[in-house]
Amino acid sequence: MILEHKREIMTTTDYVKSDTAKLSCVNSKGKKYSVELLWGDEVRILSSNGTTAKIKARGLEGTIKKSDLGGEPLLETYFIDVGQGDGMLIVTPDRRHLLMDGGWPRRFQPTNKNAADFVDWKFHKDYGMDQIELDAVLCSHNDQDHYGGLWDLFNPAETHELDIKTKNVVVENFYHAGLSWWKLNGKKSLGRTAETTEGKFFTDLIDSRATVMNALKTTRNPHLRGEWSQFLKCATKIKTKSGTAMPMKRLSHCDEFVPGFDPTSSDIGIKVLAPVEFDIEGDEAIRYFSGGPSKNTNGNSLLLRVDYGRFRMLLTGDLNTKSMRALLDDWTGQRQEFECDIAKACHHGSDDVSYEFLSALRPAVTVISSGDNESHDHPRPGIVAASATTGYLMIDNDKIISPLIYSTELARSVKLGKPVKARVPKSTGTGTHKIEKADLNKISLTLEETNAGQRNPKTKYRRLGSSHVVSGTIYGLVNIRTDGDRILCATMNEAKHEWEIKVLQSRF
Repeated sequence: MILEHKREIMTTTDYVKSDTAKLSCVNSKGKKYSVELLWGDEVRILSSNGTTAKIKARGLEGTIKKSDLGGEPLLETYFIDVGQGDGMLIVTPDRRHLLMDGGWPRRFQPTNKNAADFVDWKFHKDYGMDQIELDAVLCSHNDQDHYGGLWDLFNPAETHELDIKTKNVVVENFYHAGLSWWKLNGKKSLGRTAETTEGKFFTDLIDSRATVMNALKTTRNPHLRGEWSQFLKCATKIKTKSGTAMPMKRLSHCDEFVPGFDPTSSDIGIKVLAPVEFDIEGDEAIRYFSGGPSKNTNGNSLLLRVDYGRFRMLLTGDLNTKSMRALLDDWTGQRQEFECDIAKACHHGSDDVSYEFLSALRPAVTVISSGDNESHDHPRPGIVAASATTGYLMIDNDKIISPLIYSTELARSVKLGKPVKARVPKSTGTGTHKIEKADLNKISLTLEETNAGQRNPKTKYRRLGSSHVVSGTIYGLVNIRTDGDRILCATMNEAKHEWEIKVLQSRF
């Protein structure tokens, strides 16, 4: 049975109309501080007096100038800092929520956080709800640095740091690219293939909930295998808000639009540009690319374009050079479909890209989802340069308006502190042992160090006195907002603890 969610009852809902607005707060010790809100932030008005209003926003209570209110809900896209991987939350003006990808499972994350943590914060702290309600979850492809955070959200066993439990996660629809990890004739495989005069194609594609349930049966050859299988098994147990089983569907260019996001019936259109689907002797099939499994899992990523008014945003998954070249051929004469204002960089800033494909996008803004402490060295210098040289150039008053390049890794920062004193509880009785600075080097620390996606942490040893302690973290969230014409891009300035914003206009 789905538990009924609870949302605090407020008198009025409003939206911030200024690019930024100060929320003045007081902490439990009576100390005043301020938080900067962004254009389009939803607020709940608690009371109003003169020129100010008492509101609740982002889980905080405080006062704001009335002149900063009276805005409208916007299309919001949160490019979440998940380290190596992807995670995006899209909130539409009519308050539908779509989560696309989630990063590695938190147990393989150096920070122990991924998109599940951000979504949990959004619903629990920002909205004041005890239930996560997603209108769609989209998995771009079957690599764990994309589906891992979704798995954490679905998996009852993964509750670390989440305020809202899995039993209170409801999802109306689950969409995926179709390619899967199989056990075929006893071996790990991406499924059976077919050779044709047009090339080689995969024909083992999961689709609806029924096909997923059938593919999970271990008596079947092939059947789903590994952690991808475990993730999908968790997904089959998720319910909709009405308590029915969550529908599942494979997307391809044949769908044209994500169901429910056709611009003829919705203000938001989400066009499906890839995978491109073929009919091979009556079987639905997608392209096989030479070069090994990763070329195919990445190359068959979902490619989606989000449209709102004049605004266009392209979500590219982990597309690579071979798949990009194929897409340029498949969309010959229609390459304008790739043009966009905002592009999520392919494969976290990998240089395995087609320059011609990037040139077809001509984005004003490119967002790279990458993470430090990872073995791929993303983003590569060449792709940062390519993103700039293929971007849409706009100059005003001798200043570059676009192209702009954001990276979740560069937007992240940590505060480091040097230990100067330690207190250790006594083994018996009460009180503590005080350890002064001169003796800190006598204390040895045993550390478990995890690189992104690493299964087994490495054991390291450090002297406390010669170590630095992370005393604070600002995650590299890249915030994109639009009313369908005007576009605001924001990242947090850690020095001022204020939003650093850039504003531009859509050209479509």
